[in-house]
Amino acid sequence: MRRVRTLLALVAAFFFGCALAAPFAVQLGDTRVALETPPGFSDVQATGSPRLLELAESLTSASNRIVLFALEDIDVRRFTVGDSPELRRYCLVVTSKPLEGTRVTTAAFRSLVSDAMRDLGRPAPAGSDVHKYLDGAPRGRPNLIAELRNEQDVVSVLQGTRVPEPPRSREPARYLLSTTTLLLVRGKALNLALYTMDDSPADVEWIRTTTLRWVEELQRLNNR
Repeated sequence: MRRVRTLLALVAAFFFGCALAAPFAVQLGDTRVALETPPGFSDVQATGSPRLLELAESLTSASNRIVLFALEDIDVRRFTVGDSPELRRYCLVVTSKPLEGTRVTTAAFRSLVSDAMRDLGRPAPAGSDVHKYLDGAPRGRPNLIAELRNEQDVVSVLQGTRVPEPPRSREPARYLLSTTTLLLVRGKALNLALYTMDDSPADVEWIRTTTLRWVEELQRLNNR
């Protein structure tokens, strides 16, 4: 019976992930915007889990509407069978509630970008060792690592931080990477965020590549 229960839960998780991974539309004012998760992620807002909803809300301002919060498919499967997600990687898409019902012009979008990026500081020197750079940067807050895109309708940056350790901790240093992307599609301004724990140089390349491909796919979906 236990094996049957586990099998059914895994099958349910599989179809749950497949269903949520497909493109879907979100109504923002009088405009329908097409969204999609990055490959290997599924939107989990429909689960109603207080823990997951609290995590999503902690990642953004109360003045924003969360339109997508996604976990890795493996975490969705863990959640479905009653295990705790590891939350090593997750992503979020929000839009400003005050702007949700209005059409954002390119000029207004660029003003939003200017305000959001004003205090980011300078990126890390080209070719820097990310861990060494973050070791010397303020801990517990995002530090600019690189600019990924800067165009009229999209600006994307890579940030990171060394997670603060308890006093006298002997645990290995832990690093968190994130990308922030401001994207203008169909007259709506979206804020995309992707997060990953950084355990190796492969994580830096993963978040950089995944962010750029995700943005390109959202632009393609909304240009149809």
